[in-house]
Amino acid sequence: MNFRFAIASDLHIATPPTIWNHPSRFHLVEISISALEKVFNHLEQLQIDFLLIPGDLTQDGEVENHQWLEKRLESLPYPVYVVPGNHDVPNLNPIDGKIGFQDFPYYYRKYGYNNPKQIYYSHEIFPGLQLIGLNSNQFNSEGKQLGCLDEQQLIWLEQTLTEVQDKFIILMVHHNVIEHLPGQSSHQLGKRYMLDNAPKLLNILKQFGVKLIFTGHLHVQDVASHDDIYEITTGSLVTYPHPYRILNLQTKANGCYELNIESYKINSVPGWEDLSGRSREWIGQRSKMFMMKLLTESPLNLSATEAEKYLPSLRYFWADIASGDNIFNFPDFPQPVREYFEQFGAIDSNRNPNQIDNKVTLLI
Repeated sequence: MNFRFAIASDLHIATPPTIWNHPSRFHLVEISISALEKVFNHLEQLQIDFLLIPGDLTQDGEVENHQWLEKRLESLPYPVYVVPGNHDVPNLNPIDGKIGFQDFPYYYRKYGYNNPKQIYYSHEIFPGLQLIGLNSNQFNSEGKQLGCLDEQQLIWLEQTLTEVQDKFIILMVHHNVIEHLPGQSSHQLGKRYMLDNAPKLLNILKQFGVKLIFTGHLHVQDVASHDDIYEITTGSLVTYPHPYRILNLQTKANGCYELNIESYKINSVPGWEDLSGRSREWIGQRSKMFMMKLLTESPLNLSATEAEKYLPSLRYFWADIASGDNIFNFPDFPQPVREYFEQFGAIDSNRNPNQIDNKVTLLI
């Protein structure tokens, strides 16, 4: 088995009439189309076998944006497979020009959803390679959106994996299944990016020997592992550093698989010649509220007055996390604060550099 594929995540496509402006938004949705076109131009030169898009295809589920993307994907010379993100199906029912939850598969029948009456799927990309596309968006009785897998979907998943366990399986879902940040599954800021019932999914995947998960949602470049299962999460095309990935998987002589991951970043688009610099500054200008929560909530629990002192040094902290492979060093911080923020760096459990987020070869 030897194939090449790409991942572009959290596109947040916004056609000009639909672009919303909010002073605190991190998303540069105004460059969403030009950034995606730049990715497509590159991929068309590489003869890839397929493209994965793990959710948040649109700005906020607008009919016009889903229609634009559906039509644009039709012209690509390679297959594309998608799953819904929380922004793609923000409401259970159609409202204010946005699609309803059950509408999503009907827009993407050519992109994995052979049965549009079901919002998750199993698809044989080519003989020996099976893609499982899951839906991690649910709604409670009050219509509030949740990040989890419903019980019916989990039952379907086990039945499906039983049928395809002789194949190499890759799984795609929007919410993170494995932690990519310290304490992500328990911290108030991080857990909303995690699948609520991630342990249950991991147990199923381990039982059937599934080794690869592809996610988005968090808008960071990161590779994490748990019990020999790797999760590759890919940053957003509309937030710094505007990344996408190209991967090669091949069978080795000993029967194992080797996955080579290369990452690319969009540094400029028309009208944004210094996109990288401007978008990093964009995040820096909007980081205060986020950093104050990290400083004043558990485990640091600093007072607001104390927390303010650290903000200048942490201005680009989230931008540097998003780009992956950064090592953090805050020698002027007191020990508890210093150790807390330095653990977000690309280090292993022994605090050694572990820079695998953008370019790495994994043995599966």
